[in-house]
Amino acid sequence: MWSIKTLRKTMQILKKSILTALAVSAMIAASPAIAQNVKIGFIGGFTGPIEALVPPIFEGSKLAVSDINAQGGILGNTLEMISADGACDSTAGASAADKLVNTDQVVAIVGAVCSGETISAASNAAIPGNVTIVSPSASSPAVTTVEDNDLLFRVSPSDSYQGDVLARMILSKGIDTIAISYINNDYGKGLADAVAASFAANGGTVAASEGHEEGKADYRAEVGSLAATGADTLVLLAYANGSGQTILRQATEAGDFANFVFGDGMIDNGLMTGIDAASVEGAFATPPGAPDGPGAAIFAQSAAAAGLDPTAIFSPQAYDAAFMIALAIEKNGSTDREGVNVALREIASAPGEVILPGEWAKAVALIAAGKDINYEGAGGAQDFDENGDVAGTYNEQAVQSGVFVTVGPAS
Repeated sequence: MWSIKTLRKTMQILKKSILTALAVSAMIAASPAIAQNVKIGFIGGFTGPIEALVPPIFEGSKLAVSDINAQGGILGNTLEMISADGACDSTAGASAADKLVNTDQVVAIVGAVCSGETISAASNAAIPGNVTIVSPSASSPAVTTVEDNDLLFRVSPSDSYQGDVLARMILSKGIDTIAISYINNDYGKGLADAVAASFAANGGTVAASEGHEEGKADYRAEVGSLAATGADTLVLLAYANGSGQTILRQATEAGDFANFVFGDGMIDNGLMTGIDAASVEGAFATPPGAPDGPGAAIFAQSAAAAGLDPTAIFSPQAYDAAFMIALAIEKNGSTDREGVNVALREIASAPGEVILPGEWAKAVALIAAGKDINYEGAGGAQDFDENGDVAGTYNEQAVQSGVFVTVGPAS
């Protein structure tokens, strides 16, 4: 049995422990909550056929995050962007989105960059997780028809529009017969169909439109098949770091085509590696453009000051996607995923006071005062239609002395 002395000592120790525990609990209760970063995601093909195109797009979205944090952050906290590699691939895109949605617990996602990657990321993870996802560049018409519960948006126009613009541009240059080679995925097939339909409707002849698979070392059979049609203009709708470069190199070596026309996925100066520049001099393409206006000018100045190329394809749209997502979260008033898509539509359209790129503090003050805002971005007015699409604009770029140069707006 315990002695009385032992019992007294034990009780004193127990009493002291209880008092210490109560004091610690009181301190915890009285302490302010530790600030938590507000997390959004970014999905892009950091590896794969467009790996050279993705870094400037990512940097565009990071510039928006930097502007926001420099002006006080979001909901009083720091905005954090977590990136994931979707490899411009449907399977990898789904995995990247699953990580962001279910492990990293992001509120919303910028991305993905490729169309199939975007559709898969949205369908397999973002939509089931009630996460709003805004692509800066997914352009396939198939994006429009995804059953998305109004969670999938994009700030670049559909290829149904690019196809018409590109077809009319080809015809305007006196070319009336074309052969089309397209990468056999959502992006390539959608754009090829749009080009072919518009070209034929406006009086041109599509001698052939053939899909090809990514990842082959030799496309000479495909090039030969297209050349056999007699068309002297090849419209190449693929990726600059993948099949597009291989096909272009083998087509120029064969000398079967006098003219080359590209979709936006081909716009990368690295495309010319190993290719005789003279053989593609004057080739042209139709990248999404930023219209003249204060938003485009502000972004160009801000990007240049940060050491970024303001003309990099889809970089302005990536800035807009990240900035708009943040505005929607701020307007929604919490880090809850529910309601972000509704708030996104509200901050993107009239009525409301116009907010330009970089005007984060102004926007926060207006939201806090219960005022409506209307974001007019680096890529122009980002007014979503019922499908989450925007109209957008296009530029004409041409190859001059081995590099792509912006000629002007595409008519």
